[in-house]
Amino acid sequence: MSTDSIPDTLQTLEAAGNTYHYHSLPKAAEALGSIDRLPKTLKILLENQLRFADDESVAREDMQALVDWQQEGRSDREIGYRPARVLMQDFTGVPGVVDLASMRAAVESLGEDPARINPLSPVDLVIDHSVMVDKFGNPTAFKDNVAIEMERNHERYEFLRWGQQAFDNFRVVPPGTGICHQVNLEYLGKTVWTKEQDGRTLAYPDTLVGTDSHTTMINGLGVLGWGVGGIEAEAAMLGQPVSMLIPEVVGFKLTGKLREGITATDLVLTVTQMLRNHGVVGKFVEFYGDGLKDLPLADRATIANMAPEYGATCGFFPVDDETLTYMRLTGRDDAQLALVEAYSKAQGLWREPGDEPVFSDTLALDMTEVEASLAGPKRPQDRVALKDMKSAFSKVMEDDGKPLSTTEKGKLMSEGGQTAVGIEESYEHADSQDVDLDGEAFRLDPGAVVIAAITSCTNTSNPSVMMAAGLLARKAREKGLSTKPWVKTSLAPGSKVVTDYLAAGGVQDDLNALGFNLVGYGCTTCIGNSGPLAEPIEKAIDTADLTVASVLSGNRNFEGRVHPLVKTNWLASPPLVVAYALAGNVQLDLTREPLGTGKDGEPIYLKDIWPSQAEIAEAVEQVNTEMFRKEYAEVFDGDEVWKAIEVPQSKVYQWSDDSTYIQHPPFFEGMGREPDAIEDVKGAHILAMLGDSVTTDHISPAGAIKPDSPAGRYLQERGVKPVDFNSYGSRRGNHEIMMRGTFANVRIKNEMLDGVVGGETRHVPSGEQMAIYDAAMRYQQEGTPLVVVAGKEYGTGSSRDWAAKGTRLLGVRAVLAESYERIHRSNLIGMGVVPLQFPQGESRQSLGLTGDERISIEGLSELTPGGKVKVTIASDKGEKTLEALCRIDTANELEYYRHGGILHYVLRKMIGAA
Repeated sequence: MSTDSIPDTLQTLEAAGNTYHYHSLPKAAEALGSIDRLPKTLKILLENQLRFADDESVAREDMQALVDWQQEGRSDREIGYRPARVLMQDFTGVPGVVDLASMRAAVESLGEDPARINPLSPVDLVIDHSVMVDKFGNPTAFKDNVAIEMERNHERYEFLRWGQQAFDNFRVVPPGTGICHQVNLEYLGKTVWTKEQDGRTLAYPDTLVGTDSHTTMINGLGVLGWGVGGIEAEAAMLGQPVSMLIPEVVGFKLTGKLREGITATDLVLTVTQMLRNHGVVGKFVEFYGDGLKDLPLADRATIANMAPEYGATCGFFPVDDETLTYMRLTGRDDAQLALVEAYSKAQGLWREPGDEPVFSDTLALDMTEVEASLAGPKRPQDRVALKDMKSAFSKVMEDDGKPLSTTEKGKLMSEGGQTAVGIEESYEHADSQDVDLDGEAFRLDPGAVVIAAITSCTNTSNPSVMMAAGLLARKAREKGLSTKPWVKTSLAPGSKVVTDYLAAGGVQDDLNALGFNLVGYGCTTCIGNSGPLAEPIEKAIDTADLTVASVLSGNRNFEGRVHPLVKTNWLASPPLVVAYALAGNVQLDLTREPLGTGKDGEPIYLKDIWPSQAEIAEAVEQVNTEMFRKEYAEVFDGDEVWKAIEVPQSKVYQWSDDSTYIQHPPFFEGMGREPDAIEDVKGAHILAMLGDSVTTDHISPAGAIKPDSPAGRYLQERGVKPVDFNSYGSRRGNHEIMMRGTFANVRIKNEMLDGVVGGETRHVPSGEQMAIYDAAMRYQQEGTPLVVVAGKEYGTGSSRDWAAKGTRLLGVRAVLAESYERIHRSNLIGMGVVPLQFPQGESRQSLGLTGDERISIEGLSELTPGGKVKVTIASDKGEKTLEALCRIDTANELEYYRHGGILHYVLRKMIGAA
């Protein structure tokens, strides 16, 4: 087929006196058919195909398939999608830059110029995942935490500074600035992107992929973006298309308005529950309906942010007047606003009243029905109405084998209205512990809120909920309420603008008075950087195995993520975080029972201090454009400490054997110009047998490193004291740490061991129980390949590339699961690990697997996308054979697997060997 078959769609438009060229969707429709009812997300994909049409990677059939999608709301067509840019955060960004540095070293070893390895698309890396809550509850907490962060992460930051000067098209936002998704929303995102090409200015949709799953937050701004694994993002920035099947698009219709006292957090937890129950994994979600006209962009961004929690690839909001209002507020210039409006309207991307695109399926929500909610204790989709929190925690205790005592005082709790003292006594439990903290004695009970954190881009990007938290703190302070002494409080906004408007609104002092002092600008508690609890608190929890709680305004609450000693974790709006810090325990019905006793001796209820919508709206008026312009004027500069970091001016990084943060990974060792032949798997042992909903947090934790773990022992052998371990996430540039941390989550449950929780397994030949890493190394010495067996939704959660990289380095050739989350499946392929799926109706349980079996896989050299392979499971009882579905879904993925991984493929292609 010749390129003549591709329609000529280049047109011009005028905006604010400027002329732009663009690939016209209406013009394409003249050749391909009407696209009037095509979802806006797919219109963006269609424009991408038009712009990159070359009849090789993009053909007319790809465009036609997008247009024809309207007939059935689905398609089995694979397309190559090229986003405009890439967004990284430092946890996932450091290993990305390590891989680029390794690729340069590999290219040099092959006799080629290492400078050929450069990002071809713009890349922004925001350092936001490294600040930990070491200090809190005092005026110097921010300054102290930043100082600790800079000292603790000096090696990593030196490496990123090297990358900043070594690579083209690569910018770094220094630490202490903000969270990548909030910076993206408030500053980096443009909605319509431009570049100079062939002497003219080309305009096209702002699109991106990011190395953090919550990249989807930018969808609130009408920007199509989602999270991918670090290795997939690296390929995208090196010019490779993101291979994808044209997705199903689920329409979510919003009508009505939120009632008085209901927050955007309550709305997003409701949406998350609805969509997760509906099933949208691997699908786009597109919000529509006339309810959007009354939904502020910050609320849209909150909903878009949590697309990974409801399982979708993205949750998209179209461009409309509210988009322009937000862009104007956040300091985008008039020319950009004019371009966004003109381009969106010309392309049919502007939201019009009554829009009803064709969707694969639809859901609807009347926002007047949303009620105050939290989510937990360990999954973000498990919404709990505020009024049901008390019974929800009781259920946790029952499931934990610790039923609550039933005392006469406890019976009073069902009635409400008793004094605060009566409440506190009523939830005492046999395992309660007496604690003395800084001279103050108290009793720590089950359900105690030991962490209350206003954190995460999900909510700190939203002025309405942040101001609500401040106003609630003010009213609580006026009533004489104070935070309970066992609660570790923190405030970690996603940008400095939040600090400006909290101060302008006069509520930062009130938050400070309750212990919610600024601790840093970063993700902190939401990603496990909650820091240590006070030693007496940790001792009490550990001694009695207390089931305590964290309450945070984040998006993730998986087991072991927030703090290894905190078993239940509850997502909530910022004002509810403050409320639970005052209450001190989740075993209360805050809709009926008092938070505590006021200075007048009377009980104070949540309704007494909850701010009205009018009060919140008045406070939000303090947010102004100058705040954004001031804080983002020098966003890439950093402070004097950052500027003073000295780095070598070299094309190839000089690796140091002494570094415990940055090491040269072995991925390209011995790599030739041609890939090796794929061998079948023969007689593999099972390294771990896991259940349903195993997350990437379970597979590759980002939180604390235990001293007695393989990673902890490695660090201590190199002279690093436990106090200086930092976190797994901060050490992702060192493969020695990360492979030791793979499957090392303190809450992971390997079904090969009865009643054991943590990263342990059984070395089958010897029968010995040992750390999974130690067993994997023994198997490697014995020359034995490995597989992992799992249940449904394997690899849910963050787009964590080390969950796949670590799996590969442990010697795992294949994973056999019932189903996969999208990103982790892709990452496994990207690292040369084949994801296999049990036949329908089969599972580890139905087959009676114990973990002692030997597994062989045949047909790997003859794989086809979506094909099947023969899996033989041998045990003392005989052999079983099944036809497993190979979840290498596309031709591109198969090519990556054939090369041993996506980076190997890209490297060979860049030097002309592939």
